[in-house]
Amino acid sequence: MAWPNKSGEGERVKGPRRGLPLRVVAPNAITALALCFGLTGVRFGISADWDKAVASIFIAGLLDGLDGRVARLLKAQSRFGAELDSLSDVIAFGVAPSVVLYLWSLSFVPKYGWVIALTQAVACALRLARFNAQIDADTNPRRALGYLTGVPAPAGAALALLPLVLWLAGDGYLDIAERTYVVAPWTILVAVLMISEVATFGAGSFRLRREFRLPALLIIPLIGGALLTAPWATLSVLILAYALSVPLAQRSYQRVRRRRAAAATTPA
Repeated sequence: MAWPNKSGEGERVKGPRRGLPLRVVAPNAITALALCFGLTGVRFGISADWDKAVASIFIAGLLDGLDGRVARLLKAQSRFGAELDSLSDVIAFGVAPSVVLYLWSLSFVPKYGWVIALTQAVACALRLARFNAQIDADTNPRRALGYLTGVPAPAGAALALLPLVLWLAGDGYLDIAERTYVVAPWTILVAVLMISEVATFGAGSFRLRREFRLPALLIIPLIGGALLTAPWATLSVLILAYALSVPLAQRSYQRVRRRRAAAATTPA
């Protein structure tokens, strides 16, 4: 709309700019890319390219850890992004590992192989539904202390794929990891851990002491180099370390909670 100025000529007044800024689209694009990598893992699983299938799902996990940080950095958090992230997680870390494990090993379980594979997908969906239901809750004692409830979806996918990763690390010679009587109960155990009330470590539960800063800066690039030279063996060690951290996290949470309760009851 044009308004007359002092000289009598019309001057156009700019209204509000339409459309979404690019900073809002960027984290959602990363989430969609993680979804694509998860589905690509299914595609490679159908063609029996097990290394590419596992690598695709792990890349989806890296992107899943990146989108939330990008959204907070750009101040682009939205309810739409949270819902899209949950849908992407169900497919990339629930459906994709279930299909890959079924095609690799669980298809040899008579009658119940597909049912066992479904436990991973269903448990992932239930865990994410519980997370979405509690996302607006003001009181969450575990979240307040930096812990998570149950194994998160990306870590659950990594744990479920551990037998396949061990098999790849052994160049196919670790037959025990491929046998269905190992893969089947392991898949069920991981599914139970995902929907359990067990406290697991979150990013906020770690506090790095000042004297450990330089050793940590040394270890991180060494892990990166090991992933490039021996990816499957390194991933096996990292996944096993996380599996061992689950009972340690539960003990740590109980200890921190008792300490907080004692401090609350102690007079000032």
